[in-house]
Amino acid sequence: MKVLGISGSPRAGKTTESLVMAILDATGLETEFISLHGKKINGCICCLGCVEDNLCKVQDDYLPIMHKVMEADAIIIGAANYFGRLNALTHALLERFYCFRHDSNGHGGMKLSGKLGAIASVGGGGNWKMPGKDIKMSEVAGDDIKGFFAYNEIELVGAVKAQGPVACFTCGYGETCNVSGIKKFFGKDTKITPDIIPCLEKQPEVIEKARALGKALGERLKK
Repeated sequence: MKVLGISGSPRAGKTTESLVMAILDATGLETEFISLHGKKINGCICCLGCVEDNLCKVQDDYLPIMHKVMEADAIIIGAANYFGRLNALTHALLERFYCFRHDSNGHGGMKLSGKLGAIASVGGGGNWKMPGKDIKMSEVAGDDIKGFFAYNEIELVGAVKAQGPVACFTCGYGETCNVSGIKKFFGKDTKITPDIIPCLEKQPEVIEKARALGKALGERLKK
């Protein structure tokens, strides 16, 4: 049994990657980790070149990942919330799963059906107020990935969420900008100090949940 973990964050070595690794390491199975950092992955262009053989024809860094997704028994997808949405790089990757929709005889059928999945969702913190509802920023990316999993008939074993540092911590204007995420999530008079910058190491309860999810995923696959 093999578990594939993918960090869809364009940033290497940050919260999303660490959260995926925490789940992956707890499975107790053969694993492989892929970061989308530095990779060029375009969205699906609906060329339908994959209909006959389930192989995407768009030439970019998705193609090696495509084969690894097919080989894996379970897939962990980690992603961050950008602008209240699933970040574009992860969205592009999941769009390209369209190549798994058809079988070679033209009758259809989801090629990923029956695989297990887990989700690592990261957001800056706090809620985003929309008409009629409040959206938890740490859950946004995970909610979108759930939709892709359901479409591809990947069984969701579980999801875990964590708080990551908003870009305002490092842009240089986090303490003074009128639309600073730091002011929004931490208070208008907040000063940037190392102790308030979110990272996974400061969220032991999240790490524990990630490990529990990884263990549950591994146990399901061993049955």
